[in-house]
Amino acid sequence: MKIKTIILDWAGTTVDFGSFAPVESFMTAFAAYGINPTAEETRAPMGLAKRVHVATMLAGERLAAEWVKQHGKPHTEADIDAIYKKFEPALFSVLKNYADPLPGVLDTVNKIRRKGIKIGSTTGYTREMMNIVAPLAKQNGYAPDFLVCPEEVNGKGRPYPYMLWRNLEALNCENINEVLKIGDTEADMQEGKNAGCLCVGVIAGSSMLGLSENELADLEPQQKSEAFAKTRAAYLTSGADFVINSIIELPKLITTIGG
Repeated sequence: MKIKTIILDWAGTTVDFGSFAPVESFMTAFAAYGINPTAEETRAPMGLAKRVHVATMLAGERLAAEWVKQHGKPHTEADIDAIYKKFEPALFSVLKNYADPLPGVLDTVNKIRRKGIKIGSTTGYTREMMNIVAPLAKQNGYAPDFLVCPEEVNGKGRPYPYMLWRNLEALNCENINEVLKIGDTEADMQEGKNAGCLCVGVIAGSSMLGLSENELADLEPQQKSEAFAKTRAAYLTSGADFVINSIIELPKLITTIGG
């Protein structure tokens, strides 16, 4: 097998260390309706299309009960829309601050491109959101060969495989066995598995780990080892074929697989 195409996620994988822009924005949106989700509840659906993310959070037992407690009745589709409408402006207000490539991304991409490998990308962000993130990332040195957003596949983003497949069509990929999907969430792994390709989870900088760059640096060696082990196990449970500690390990992994 020879890897000829990789599909990279955005927030938590190539930009926005720890994927904090959407987390903060979801919490702000829910708080506007008297609901205070935990970081774990907020991160659990990460990687999904953002309205689906809201719906998935509200479907959780604790948050569903909290909504009834606060509003006197179960949430509706209109309530999901209302929270999402609060989420969007909250996210748009901070996106420009979360478009820097993660440490090692630029060097990693350069090494991969020197192998002749094409780089596609998928995201849970809408095209309007990516119209902010992608140009800023490009200014900072990172630009994949192609990008697909959920609304460009009739709203069927992750865990559906269609965004990934649309990349493969655009990049003229002939064989799914020559594709590697890389991401930082359970939804990323599901997207790759549903598309039929190998999947890689990245620990450092990921939403799965959920730590900022400074928080990660402040961990004691034993704490870091335990946090990485927990994250690795979560990726493998989600369907990852490989888990790497950092994006900088990706070129070596590709060489090991065949590329």
